[in-house]
Amino acid sequence: MNNVLSLAFNYIRAFILIYLCLFAGNAISSLLPITIPGSIIGMLILFGLLSTQILPFKWVKPGCNVLIRYMALLFVPIGVGVMNYYEQLRTQFGPLVVSCLVSTIIVLLVVAYCSHYIHGDRGTVTDKAEKKK
Repeated sequence: MNNVLSLAFNYIRAFILIYLCLFAGNAISSLLPITIPGSIIGMLILFGLLSTQILPFKWVKPGCNVLIRYMALLFVPIGVGVMNYYEQLRTQFGPLVVSCLVSTIIVLLVVAYCSHYIHGDRGTVTDKAEKKK
């Protein structure tokens, strides 16, 4: 019985902490003059608390595991909501595909350039062996 109560307490504590960060993010978002979603600010608050170890990760881990386990289920209402705009999506299908392709290529190029800049040309093992000779 004690183990069940401890487990329930851990889940409740995790969800309360996650929701407190969400509510704090929503409050800060309503005060800002620019439009940033409160959920994003809440995640940044949670990230800051976890990275500075003000909030121990063991306190939020049970709730995060549950949310990640059922994440696919959480996207179902969004997918159904998108179908309300089927006509708009059908008429704008070409520009949507082109913008997705162009943005994907831009992201790939930027990541490749940054990775090459950061890691440089290290060469392979055989190149290093040939340089020693």
